[in-house]
Amino acid sequence: MATKFDTLVDVFTETTRRAPGTELFGEKRDGAWRWMTYGQFKDAVDNLRGGLVGLGVTVGDKVAIIANNRSEWAVAAYAAYTLGAAYVPMYEAQHDKEWAYILKDCDAKVLFAANEKIAKRVEALRAECPALQHVVTLGAGDSEPGSYAALLRRGAETPAPLRRADKGDLAGLIYTSGTTGNPKGVKLSHNNLAANVSALHEEIDIREGDRSLSFLPWAHSFGQTVELHALFSLGASLAIAEGVDKLLANMQEIRPTVLFAVPRVFNKLYAGLHKKMEAMTPRRRGLLQAALKNAAARRDLRGQGRHSPFLELKHLVLDKLVLSKVRETFFGGRLRYAFSGGAAISREVAEFIDNIGVTVYEGYGLTETSPIATANSPKGRKIGAVGRAIPGTRIVIDKEASGDPVHGEVVVYGHNVMQGYHNLPEENAKVFTADGGFRTGDLGYVDDEGYLYITGRIKEQYKLENGKYVVPVPIEEAIKLSPLVSNVMVYGQNRPFNVALVVPDLEAAKKIAQDKGVATDPLPAMLKDPKVVARYREELAAFTKEIKGYERVRAFALIAEDFTIDNGMMTPKMSLKRKNIVAHYEGTLSDLYTNAKDAGGD
Repeated sequence: MATKFDTLVDVFTETTRRAPGTELFGEKRDGAWRWMTYGQFKDAVDNLRGGLVGLGVTVGDKVAIIANNRSEWAVAAYAAYTLGAAYVPMYEAQHDKEWAYILKDCDAKVLFAANEKIAKRVEALRAECPALQHVVTLGAGDSEPGSYAALLRRGAETPAPLRRADKGDLAGLIYTSGTTGNPKGVKLSHNNLAANVSALHEEIDIREGDRSLSFLPWAHSFGQTVELHALFSLGASLAIAEGVDKLLANMQEIRPTVLFAVPRVFNKLYAGLHKKMEAMTPRRRGLLQAALKNAAARRDLRGQGRHSPFLELKHLVLDKLVLSKVRETFFGGRLRYAFSGGAAISREVAEFIDNIGVTVYEGYGLTETSPIATANSPKGRKIGAVGRAIPGTRIVIDKEASGDPVHGEVVVYGHNVMQGYHNLPEENAKVFTADGGFRTGDLGYVDDEGYLYITGRIKEQYKLENGKYVVPVPIEEAIKLSPLVSNVMVYGQNRPFNVALVVPDLEAAKKIAQDKGVATDPLPAMLKDPKVVARYREELAAFTKEIKGYERVRAFALIAEDFTIDNGMMTPKMSLKRKNIVAHYEGTLSDLYTNAKDAGGD
């Protein structure tokens, strides 16, 4: 029977009582994985709660943190929850001005800093953050008064009682980075998060003994709820990845049984395996292609409620010969399920992951919905859909709000809907319906079986000169499946056709240039060379052949600089800041329309 939680304090007390000896957090130190048990985690939370009380933290205060995923991140979070304080996470990769804005906006009293460098940067912001009284450094030793270790020691000496939270108490503020303006603080109650976790208990098959490799940032709602809180509540283990660049190596070491990821990770896997396929011997490549084709036929037949003994036997043989080795190489060989969220995963990639023998469940939600609103699960799954409403929630499609003739705005109702944006009554008025629904800003539709399909963002859709609507994200995702492409932005608002700024995979682009006798230096000249451009034109055509004709990219420019957080063209959750990109490349985009043919268009 699924467990029901009212608050995150309930999650903490019940889970640590049930499995004190189970491994919870694994971190690689000095070349070896070291594990903190549920019991050790409880002790650390209890001690840190006492330390925070010693700093004057009380009910209703805000405790902030700037750190990547680590065990101390979770300890500080649950110390705050069990004290009645709200937790406010930030990214190490954010700019100082965003830290200052968030710290001032939420009136944080205490800040945990990942290291001394970040602590010093925050100290320089103290004048802008009048409520901030203490900056605690995570990595320093316990002999240093402003350290996390010293706070633990002092808390053990002067313990503080656990406070039972009420369902409506504020658990935390998660600041959405947004693509324009200042970040908005999303107020999530204990029940918002705990009820979301409880709903996942009803939907997913994860249990004590399961292990995940954690790399989604807990500062974002997807990683925080589904990975940290949900896996913790289920008695599972989380190995904290050393970094995205070490994922493959960490997979081999940890051999996870479940995995939470975003489409970007699955896209890289897709591109990586296709690169490996190109280097295989014809015989081995043929075997893999046969195995993938047979897996697809088997899935399609099962989807019709039918069964083929021949396909099943063939699958057993090919899985042992080929697919099991692929799963071993990429995932460690034990992965049962992969969960994708944060953005829409392309059908092609989802089917590919499914074909190699890993069941992918895609879900949907936003920070404002705690975040899960719909999910595919063992109870029901459709590739291409983002699932059905989770228990306790409801989805309504508002076609009038979208202005779209086919799809409408997705409106979410239920226990997962946020309390509102902090200090932003005007923004609250924009997103809440009169009866308490949350307007997501996403376009979509629900089929006859209750499955939701997301087709884009209302703010991102635009009209071409001919009056036809375009949603750029699906086009961009299709193009990014190419191993030759690192990133892309499609543009065409009030224009006759779509164009694109394409960030090439530089290694791949240089190989194309070398093969065609084109100099790779200087880089800008290489990226404008007609032979290189022609190869990319072929690639874009191949990967957008399923896109409607009027939506296809007719001209593009290859640009050397990727869109990043540092250059202001990406948000911390890796969404394009389209207005910033358009402003920066205004001249390039204008030239694409003026000289479409010269720029690589049709």
